[in-house]
Amino acid sequence: MRDIVFTRRSGWIPSVIREDGALRLTLGAGADAAHEPRTFTFPIGEAHLAVIQEDLARHLLLWSAVLPLCDDAGTRGRLDEDAAVALLDPILLSAPEDVDALFQRIRWDKGRLIAHGADLDLLERGRVSAAMRAATETSDGKRAQEYQANRRRAERGTVLGALDAAILRYTGQYLHGATVPRRIPEAVDPALLPEVMRVIATAEQACAGMRIGRDPRRGKRATDKRDGDRMAATVDAAVRHAHPALADDAVRTVSFLMCSEAADRSRSTPVENDEEAADCRAGSGGSARKRILSFTDDKGVGRRWLPDHPDHPRTATAEFWDFVGDRSAADNEVFTIEDEERGEGIQLHFYADSVARITTAHEGGGGSDPEYRVEYSLVDGIGGYRALVSAFVHGGCAALDQHGSWLSDAAELERARHRRDAG
Repeated sequence: MRDIVFTRRSGWIPSVIREDGALRLTLGAGADAAHEPRTFTFPIGEAHLAVIQEDLARHLLLWSAVLPLCDDAGTRGRLDEDAAVALLDPILLSAPEDVDALFQRIRWDKGRLIAHGADLDLLERGRVSAAMRAATETSDGKRAQEYQANRRRAERGTVLGALDAAILRYTGQYLHGATVPRRIPEAVDPALLPEVMRVIATAEQACAGMRIGRDPRRGKRATDKRDGDRMAATVDAAVRHAHPALADDAVRTVSFLMCSEAADRSRSTPVENDEEAADCRAGSGGSARKRILSFTDDKGVGRRWLPDHPDHPRTATAEFWDFVGDRSAADNEVFTIEDEERGEGIQLHFYADSVARITTAHEGGGGSDPEYRVEYSLVDGIGGYRALVSAFVHGGCAALDQHGSWLSDAAELERARHRRDAG
């Protein structure tokens, strides 16, 4: 038989129950192997119940001290009831100075007390009893998160000014630097918002016209890391120059915001529009789009692109990069585009940052196989691959002459690679 004897309005603060005639403190903490919350109980006395009912501060202090014992129990272990019971008298029945001394020796959950209104200055000075005079039953988890965030910054020597903090709040990264940034003007003190917007305007002007393209080699939603790095560096330099007093954290979050928004714009752009833009930048014409092209990967999976066919309304380049986005993987990094009519093709080696172009040197006849000429070139990132694919689709292998130095010897390609990497 279990009856609730005492509970507070906040459902998470430990309650007192009577089970088989005995008083026990019960609390939820941690989770089991199935990620369901665990419940722990241990015995208390009538004197402990009286203090828990009358003294919120001591109730919360006891909770803070018991939580590490619950953590020790893990997902399946038992609570060390002896250790929990040993905390009752020193926390609930001792003088305030003895409670303070105890909290110098034991593990306790500081964040729990901060969330319930503990005075931070007194808490840091070890005066936990006095710090809890302002305690509240309601919990403010954000207050504890801000404390932890500021503590992490202090550990790495970062001190935020008022504008720095406002910028981090604007991007939603004040608490967690790994959070995807977004614009939250309502999170900023209205008095500081105009200054924040001036910093944001500086960043926007610096990266106006820049874009972050897609990188289908890493999946259909992946974007080009080089483009992102270039945009981040551009924004970083502009913001530091215009606002030299800003802390590194504030500058980084603004750069992150600009890059994140640019990447989102790229992901939301239809593939055919993205590739048409790449074609325009490459200066390609459209005559080659009337030829049938075949795409294959290193696993032998293929796709054909048929011009003016209702099942293939997109451009050949868009269709090819969509194929790459679908099929590219760590063990599938070689893709080929073949123009059977012209007897030529290109093979992209993503794992090696290189490409091979294959042309028919002599047609086969009289039972003999055709002879092919193979030439190799290094490729500079996804931008280089995009330019090569667009040029080939629109002009065949002859259009690739202007894209890199073509070598007929694979060994010479490796020597060129070593020279590039060493430089």
